[in-house]
Amino acid sequence: METKGKFKTDIEIARESEMLPITEIAAKIGLGPDDLEMYGKHKAKLSFDCLAKLETKESGKVILVTAINPTPAGEGKSTVTVGLADALNKVGKKAMIAMREPSLGPTMGIKGGAAGGGYAQVLPMDEINLHFTGDLHAITTANNALAALIDNHLQQGNELQIDARRIVWKRALDLNDRALRKVVVGLGGPIQGVPREDGFDITVASEIMAVLCLASSLQDLKSRLSRMVIAYNMEKKPVTVGDLGVEGALALLLKDAVKPNLVQTIERTPALVHGGPFANIAHGCNSVMATKAASRLADFVVTEAGFGADLGAEKFLNIKTRDAGFEPAAVVIVATIRALKMHGGLAKNELAVENIPALKAGFANLKKHAETIAGFGLPFVIAVNKFITDTDLETKTLLDLCEAESIPASLTEVWEKGGAGGVELAGKLLGVMDAPSSFRRTYDLSDSLEQKIEAVARQVYGASGVDFAPKAKKQLADFEQNGWGVLPVCMAKTQYSLSDDPVKLGRPSGFAITVRELKPSIGAGFIVVLTGEVMTMPGLPKRPAALNMDVDEDGNAIGLF
Repeated sequence: METKGKFKTDIEIARESEMLPITEIAAKIGLGPDDLEMYGKHKAKLSFDCLAKLETKESGKVILVTAINPTPAGEGKSTVTVGLADALNKVGKKAMIAMREPSLGPTMGIKGGAAGGGYAQVLPMDEINLHFTGDLHAITTANNALAALIDNHLQQGNELQIDARRIVWKRALDLNDRALRKVVVGLGGPIQGVPREDGFDITVASEIMAVLCLASSLQDLKSRLSRMVIAYNMEKKPVTVGDLGVEGALALLLKDAVKPNLVQTIERTPALVHGGPFANIAHGCNSVMATKAASRLADFVVTEAGFGADLGAEKFLNIKTRDAGFEPAAVVIVATIRALKMHGGLAKNELAVENIPALKAGFANLKKHAETIAGFGLPFVIAVNKFITDTDLETKTLLDLCEAESIPASLTEVWEKGGAGGVELAGKLLGVMDAPSSFRRTYDLSDSLEQKIEAVARQVYGASGVDFAPKAKKQLADFEQNGWGVLPVCMAKTQYSLSDDPVKLGRPSGFAITVRELKPSIGAGFIVVLTGEVMTMPGLPKRPAALNMDVDEDGNAIGLF
């Protein structure tokens, strides 16, 4: 994109922006030095004392930002999240942000960074995209400590009678590395351990990430850790972390990571950036502790959930809000004309040319996501995130299509103009929030697991039904017998399509969702439902973003975008 007369990268814009000391940002939301644990001059964690003090405060309104199904053309959901909060402050509201931490997997892989973009960024952008305050490293360490403790238990006599063929806990790494999807451990003779098949998940797919993001306190974190299923014994009964007796050690490794991180935007809006599960293989939302803390520090909290409304928003509304006990006030659905044209059948190299038929065809994807949010009974606004290749006719066409369907929409230019480019969006959002809402979820917890999966597939994806593989059918029966049928479901599905086939763009119809396997995430409090070919350890693309990255002689990051 082009801004202020010349091309600048996100990292260049971030480097030119002057940050305030984080203590001054904290003061804007009523926090003092004793409420913070400093990580340098521009980052801090909220202390446990601060979090406890906030529990008695009244909560503000939570605004969820979601999107259409993502494409390589880009949508800019995080950018709109940041720009909208800046815009709300610009129009006189007290607003802040609660969003996810980036994973090094996509940062080094395709995306190259995830802290917003242009003049709507959270800072320090380079540190947030790299090691930040070490939260993801702590989660990785806790995950792998548990794996080591399981293998040590096998080596030291296996008192719990764990079946080495039925260990479901994998090791983790916060990078994309397809070579680690399937490995064998314990080779080399008796003193090296018990040989068995193993594998790696990316850290953001670890149940510990989900547990940390859904925990309401340190004690709740420990309780959830103890409930995590790690294996099955010789009688095919589940074995938990509590059975192994190591929940305390894991909580100790996570005692700092569980505290939300305070940073700022370019326009100095306070932002809590904490937790980062993917939405295609996990629940895709930042931590409950961060969202709740932000809602007690500001009148409006802008938060985001990963990928499209069929994934992140569905899980935010059916899992996170149910677990945390709050209801969102409104939703923003982000779309770009470029992405809609891809959903309408164009290739990425054809997007710079005006194409009204493709735009109209791709609008079907946006319309389905609008219907999905309406189905939850929530007010919403479409944010048309502007790109410089958008023509006036394309913009008018999209806004006219929205108006014809009585869908509120706003042209949004926060990448180029920061908060000023989101003032119209903020105004429309405040307007729809005045209307009464009747928030309702897709299913009741009393429904069976099969009913819950069917409800999401039909109502959210638009599927004709669900096909369960033989393994999944058996697991449905086993999980219900184990007492897990009362839990919500977390669908693991491709982000690129409403279906479970990533090449079916737009608004496919007449498709069935194929469920191949279920995974118990009892600590997190949901059942993961694996569909299609979704991998819990992604691979790198042919040209990873890492090829463009470097550091100059002064230690400044290059190539993060």
